[in-house]
Amino acid sequence: MKAVWNDVVLAESDDVITLEGNVYFPMDSLNKEYFEESKSTSLCIWKGKANYFSVNVNGEPNKNCAWYYPKPSFLAKKIKNRVAFWQDVQIIK
Repeated sequence: MKAVWNDVVLAESDDVITLEGNVYFPMDSLNKEYFEESKSTSLCIWKGKANYFSVNVNGEPNKNCAWYYPKPSFLAKKIKNRVAFWQDVQIIK
């Protein structure tokens, strides 16, 4: 599968996990030159605290379009070191 935004592949892997309708890619599948750590966080009652990445492709930013759980709860441990996307990032099979 691929995560694509602005015609650029942000992540690509066959080793993905789908949870609550979101596709989580392994952290090492990211094309890191497009990613920047964000200061934004959110809290999920059962997964834990999420951190965000923003991306910049060809001078166009997409703020907080990817998230991950650095220390997920025991119930969500399968998504540790994985990243999911939203905000117009296309997931392509």
